[in-house]
Amino acid sequence: MTGRTVYDDYATIDTEGGLFPPNFLGRIASGDGGVDGLSPEDYHLAGNERISEAVNRAWNRLVGAWTAFRSAAAKLAPGEPGTGITRERWLYVLFQELGYGRLATSAAIQIDGKSYPITHVWQSVPIHLVGLKVELDRRTTGVAGAAKSSPHGLAQEFLHRREGNLWGIVTNGLRLRILRDNASLTRQAYIEFDLEAMMDGEAYSDFVLVWLLCHESRVEAEKPAECWLERWAQAARDQGTRALERLRGGVEAAIQALGSGFLAHPRNSALREALASGSLGRQDYCRELLRLVYRFLFLFVAEDRGLLLDPDAKPDAKARYLEHYSTSRLRRLAARRRGGPHPGPGAPRGSHPRPTRRRR
Repeated sequence: MTGRTVYDDYATIDTEGGLFPPNFLGRIASGDGGVDGLSPEDYHLAGNERISEAVNRAWNRLVGAWTAFRSAAAKLAPGEPGTGITRERWLYVLFQELGYGRLATSAAIQIDGKSYPITHVWQSVPIHLVGLKVELDRRTTGVAGAAKSSPHGLAQEFLHRREGNLWGIVTNGLRLRILRDNASLTRQAYIEFDLEAMMDGEAYSDFVLVWLLCHESRVEAEKPAECWLERWAQAARDQGTRALERLRGGVEAAIQALGSGFLAHPRNSALREALASGSLGRQDYCRELLRLVYRFLFLFVAEDRGLLLDPDAKPDAKARYLEHYSTSRLRRLAARRRGGPHPGPGAPRGSHPRPTRRRR
């Protein structure tokens, strides 16, 4: 699933389109004081009630509801979408615990002559609920809200075409997605929670983020652009902009360090001669260094996100790579140790500088 990020700390949470970077979700989950909107009052909790208490109370109720829902779902006949039991036994309970109360069904909404059979609307938020046997990304013949387009596609197009609707939710009870209005209908933008894996695996820490991100207070606002999800998305974009600014400085420093290091290396006389003669232009040298730096960055990010290793590799093989051969190990060593005076195997004898003693 190209372009999707799987958050290492949250095994049941995926994202598409980069709505929230991993570290920003981590800040929300940890109750970072630098992120606005995370006080109990912001979640409409009473008195001195804590968010952790509300989340734990919701989890305890939903564990029982999930067990009953799974038991009922096992009795469905083949080909039955399971819309009724998915809503009654599971999703209505879930949304009650998220502060929406009892969701009321909505009539199909007409936009420029086209009908959008969104099942529920809460204030300005479309909430499209389908059965557990209905896939979110495929059309299902004969199923309302999934027959002419996929449930996800229906909700996304609705957000795109309806003025004043920025955020929506679509779920089949097993997976739940938070969607945002997206200018590109070909590039999806959402956060997905694998409710099935979360509840079956008792991933309570992942559910904390479901509660924090999907709670009704996150989309409640007189103007949709002022809701907490939108404000958080803007804060995440600002954070990304600042990170890019810092990255630019780091890239410039890396180019300077690598470029100077390559020129100073005693075995790189051909490089020095090429620059001196003009056969290698300074701009060409800089472009090659820039390409190298970005290759490093690509490698580092891919490794940090666990994309380099075979998913079927044995745990001891993965551990061996990370401990002895990974770039993350080299980066940790580089942060703690300074490089030595030796240029490497095969260098001419006496070509390296004498080591400088450090004063104690």
